[in-house]
Amino acid sequence: MAKYVDGFVLVVPKDKTEEYKNMATEGRDMWMRNGALDYYECKGDDMKTQEMEGNKALSFVELAQAKPDETVWFSFIVFKSKEHRDEVNAKVMEEMKNSEDKYKDKVMPFDMKRMAYGGFSVEVGG
Repeated sequence: MAKYVDGFVLVVPKDKTEEYKNMATEGRDMWMRNGALDYYECKGDDMKTQEMEGNKALSFVELAQAKPDETVWFSFIVFKSKEHRDEVNAKVMEEMKNSEDKYKDKVMPFDMKRMAYGGFSVEVGG
């Protein structure tokens, strides 16, 4: 079965980790409730670069320009297809709109301008 993934890389200040995890838990519950197949929030823990055939790979810390007091997170949501992703995301946006009082004054525990996002078609999977 073909799948589709929305992926994110973001930087979270270390002193905002618990706040981010709480927000991510709410997000997971919302996306899963609205039909996502899976949802992951992954905090970087082995961010050293490695030599591969004489070439040094770029680390996520370097890529995200994370400072020593920040952590890099790699997050992704799994869907059946791009169309399924669009349907689920529309439901999530509607739920957020209907819960505007809950979310209108919410401050993100990370800098949205430093977040990378993209939709990916799964070409090889397990």
